[in-house]
Amino acid sequence: MVSKNRTLEILEKSNSGDKVSFYSDIFFSTLIILNLLAVSLESIDTLQIKYKLHFIMFEIISVVIFSIEYLLRIWATGAKVDSKYKSASGRRLEYVFSFTGIIDLAAILPSILAVFIPAADLRWLRVLRLLRLLKISHYSTALEDIISAIRHESSSFGAALYLFVVALFVSSALMYLCEHSVQPDKFSSIPETMWWALITLTTVGYGDVAPITALGKVIGALTAIMGVVTVALLTGIVANAFAYQVAERKAKFEAEIKEALADGVISEQEKVELEAMRKRFGIDEEHMEAFIKLLQQKNVSDT
Repeated sequence: MVSKNRTLEILEKSNSGDKVSFYSDIFFSTLIILNLLAVSLESIDTLQIKYKLHFIMFEIISVVIFSIEYLLRIWATGAKVDSKYKSASGRRLEYVFSFTGIIDLAAILPSILAVFIPAADLRWLRVLRLLRLLKISHYSTALEDIISAIRHESSSFGAALYLFVVALFVSSALMYLCEHSVQPDKFSSIPETMWWALITLTTVGYGDVAPITALGKVIGALTAIMGVVTVALLTGIVANAFAYQVAERKAKFEAEIKEALADGVISEQEKVELEAMRKRFGIDEEHMEAFIKLLQQKNVSDT
């Protein structure tokens, strides 16, 4: 029988030498992509009518697989090493209420709701199935890194977002005053004008709504300039925070390796803890081994 630790290793992001875990990652990633493709194709009426039975069968198979995976994760998380909880039940609850746990539940919930609530709007349930894309976070830390970066720079990000919102409301109000009398169908109200302001501030510029008065064009130009500034601030803050996050993780990991090598030898327990941290931080195994060798050589030369 496969142990909890081994089950967790297979279901989590694979190590470079673990073929079973690697093929598991490939299988689930492929299944997630196929589900997204199926949801998209199912929205085409002709394909939905012609291949309705195939779509239903594929959905049933997918839900069964994702449900088994979800239950296995709950069971195996009881043996998780890098958890703040000591008890198995605490570790399981930590997973269930974590971001990835909620996403795993959301991946199967729409189809279960469709069975128990036949009157539910299938279009919305179909869209909710697209949440399965977020299951990719099990195999990539990109989404977690971005959220963590924004949280780290929350005050700066909030200030830049505040400027963007102020620019949105002010430009909408001014444009409404200038253009409402000459284009009442396109600038009928301030909330309606916010569509133009949002598109201009984000420098997309669809061109479906545009000012025609001289003052309106001036406000439009100033809004576009303000958009460049605020969007650049937002993206710059996130980019800097993301780079800092990566550097901080590497520094923490290297500090843990130094601490483990303080007595000259890395014990089996320390190896397990370092491996768990390496996976969580998304650090290459080659980087870890190279750093360990470097420290070991340094210790030898010092002695």
